[in-house]
Amino acid sequence: MEDIKKRILDKIKPSDEEREYLTKVADELMYKIDSITFKVGLMGVKTQLVGSAARGTWISGTHDLDIFIMFPDDTSREDLESYGLSVGRQIAKEAQEWDEHYAEHPYVKMKYGGFDVDLVPCYSVSSASCILSAVDRTPFHNEFIKANLSGREDDVLLLKQFMKGTGVYGSELKTEGFSGYLTELLVISYGSFEKVLEAASEWRPGVLLDLMEHGAQKFEDPLVVIDPTDPRRNVAAALSLDKFCTFIDVSRSFLEDSDESMFFASQEPPMSDAELLDRMDLRGTSMVAIVFKTPDVVDDIFYPQFAKMEHSIVPLLEKNEFTVLKAGKWSGGNSVVFLELMSRTLPDVKRHRGPPVWVRSHAEAFRSKYVDNPDAYSLTIQEGFYVAEIPRKYTDAVNLLESEVAGCSLGKHISKSVKEGFTVLGGEQILDLKDEGVRSFLNGWL
Repeated sequence: MEDIKKRILDKIKPSDEEREYLTKVADELMYKIDSITFKVGLMGVKTQLVGSAARGTWISGTHDLDIFIMFPDDTSREDLESYGLSVGRQIAKEAQEWDEHYAEHPYVKMKYGGFDVDLVPCYSVSSASCILSAVDRTPFHNEFIKANLSGREDDVLLLKQFMKGTGVYGSELKTEGFSGYLTELLVISYGSFEKVLEAASEWRPGVLLDLMEHGAQKFEDPLVVIDPTDPRRNVAAALSLDKFCTFIDVSRSFLEDSDESMFFASQEPPMSDAELLDRMDLRGTSMVAIVFKTPDVVDDIFYPQFAKMEHSIVPLLEKNEFTVLKAGKWSGGNSVVFLELMSRTLPDVKRHRGPPVWVRSHAEAFRSKYVDNPDAYSLTIQEGFYVAEIPRKYTDAVNLLESEVAGCSLGKHISKSVKEGFTVLGGEQILDLKDEGVRSFLNGWL
């Protein structure tokens, strides 16, 4: 284990030169911000480097800087947003590229000196329990990690890289995994990289970690890690049950057989037409894909809507008696929802059970509707109920989706994109999807 850890750290731990350059760029940016705020008379505004760059827990080659512009807590929200953006825009004049982004309030994102830099305005509050915006907690996270992690930064680097390699790292809505702050708290809680894996091997939904013993909180998430700086918050709230269980699985696997390759994800190679056809033929199922143009919105808006779309389409198919074995989704320039069905087609006849015969008024109405109906195949009594055999509205899943998808609960931006045009592909038509990213996804998904 020690040899493996050393080899991994040799690959992922930043060099002294990297650290020096990061410090130089961060100091340069904070000096520029301080100069601007001083010139325009913004009294009491401070700057602070936060996140893994400030805590020494960043992986080599990860060039992210989060710099907070901290305004006094009596600043109005309007002034915080306008002055925060104004300062960010002035700094961005020297950037390679930049853009304005919007979370709870606007901030500037730019490329500067080879780094992806976020310039985020926030309030300087006395404690995390007094926050005025969600980002106000972050400086307190910095203080807690620096005070409690000392000497175990390498363990965090190993844990982060292991989570990246096994596909569970990242708390964004696209991934629903472990955040960087969460990895740091896990190492502080359990003591080391190995001990985190050993503990995770025994996890089951409902694990509670409360480092500061704030007391029991009512959270329903699979993993609950009470934020040491704010007991109202579960740091692991973004972690999905599947990613939680995946981490349990890979922790057990690594401890049983310490395979270095688990630290470095290898993307599945794209499938050729022949390989994709062979795989579909071998499975003997029916593949369907819904393709639409990806809306031009940030990931935190798009991915919840994408999940909502998937969760609406599966019940639509099942309501119409198509058996869905699994669903998956991929996004690039176009977005695709993939569905694997037991069968794409169903027989024309469908059983429609009516009321019990003894519920006279309803029973007679049902009987009169179908007894002499030329479109009905038959009307019988089974176990006391009238049962009509009638034509099915949709016998082909592709026809169903073409007719009904736009009416599903899709979310504002996806709904607009779908209404502007979408395609449903079935069987060999899926070969029309030539993007290497799609073919790589299908290789892993199938």
